[in-house]
Amino acid sequence: MSIALLLSLLSLVLAYFFTASPAEEIHLFNLLHYWKNGIWNPDLLVFGYQMMLILVLGHILVLSKPVAWLLSKVTLLANSNSSAVVLVSSMTILMAYFNWGLGLIFGAILVRKIGEKAQREGFSLNYPLLGASGYVGMLVWHGGLSGSAPLKASEENHLASFFSTSKIAEFGSDFLPQLSTAHTLFSLSNAIVALVVLIVIPLFLRGLSLKQSASSQLPNLLTKKTSENETTSHSLDLKPYLGKLIGGLFLLTFFVTYGDKIIQLEITPNLLNFFMLSLCFLLHKNIASFSKALQQAIQGASGILIQFPLYFGIMGIMSESGLVSDVASFFIQISSAETLPIFTFISAGIVNIFVPSGGGQWAIQGPILTEAALIKEVELPKMIMAFAYGDQVTNMLQPFWALPLLAITKLKAKEIFPYTFALFLLGSILFVSALIFIY
Repeated sequence: MSIALLLSLLSLVLAYFFTASPAEEIHLFNLLHYWKNGIWNPDLLVFGYQMMLILVLGHILVLSKPVAWLLSKVTLLANSNSSAVVLVSSMTILMAYFNWGLGLIFGAILVRKIGEKAQREGFSLNYPLLGASGYVGMLVWHGGLSGSAPLKASEENHLASFFSTSKIAEFGSDFLPQLSTAHTLFSLSNAIVALVVLIVIPLFLRGLSLKQSASSQLPNLLTKKTSENETTSHSLDLKPYLGKLIGGLFLLTFFVTYGDKIIQLEITPNLLNFFMLSLCFLLHKNIASFSKALQQAIQGASGILIQFPLYFGIMGIMSESGLVSDVASFFIQISSAETLPIFTFISAGIVNIFVPSGGGQWAIQGPILTEAALIKEVELPKMIMAFAYGDQVTNMLQPFWALPLLAITKLKAKEIFPYTFALFLLGSILFVSALIFIY
């Protein structure tokens, strides 16, 4: 909460001194207006509620007996501190490459389950390092199948929407109205980067686990068992058929509604939430079991409920004041054709500290970066992936996306930060090296 409030003040100060309003308007009042509009932005509030549901429904799902059993089998491979971080980081990275939401919630839940196992069996664990391992999916997500910038660039006429007809004519045959993901997400270069990351990151974390002393001191993760009768007095809640019926109807509706999107790997937050809600009703034995799990899971959503709107306010200040555009333009001005992708990586990373949304950030920076690539004759796929890598790497510094993980694992941001900072440094080296030597 303190970090969100300090970033809010910092964004106000930076926008006040480095941007301007029309002469007849009071600049401070304009910035406060942008702040207010960002906090209560309807689209962003919907997004915040979607994130709360991803957290709560994922937690409810894990508290069902079938999923708990499955995870217990997965955690059999985690018998020590080093094996735990390798298991969590590698599986989280794979999930995040498929979908960022899956990677986020899966990593957090797997960390929690291994922590519970360590408490039951009494083996030592560097729990903050394990937490950082479960967050590492946000270091790689934008280069995966749910990467916002590459997917938007592949939409018909998306790139053309950045410019006027006369501007497009000026670029001539160099301009592409859309850019296939075959040149970005599914390119050989990105595949090599993904493979290197999947190998290097778990090995790096394993090395840290061997150097850092493990501790048996963990937050209290084992919850008190209560019977369903303690949570409800209604006999209908104890019957198995109502939840199964609703869950089955939800699942049928899910496949009818989202069948095409699943085939095309378009995994949206609504799709993910609807699927998890269907499974929650199906896998819990009755409504009482579901309700008990909900009471436990909802406690972790308090941070998102308050802190997400604060970050939305920061986004409003940064985008509406023009500060994001100024940052991107500055790095473009000081770059050459050779250094433009590197400076794009840096600018995307800086902006992500204040605007931690890949799609929102691309909407602001995309037109500037696309025009710069055309003017300086830099390959657009390389620029888009430079943006994607820069946007994702500073997630290791920004606690915005860590809120669901912190809520589920009962860790504090300051506990995992030393390890996520090390991951930020390693990720920066890997991605910049890729832009220089692979692309």
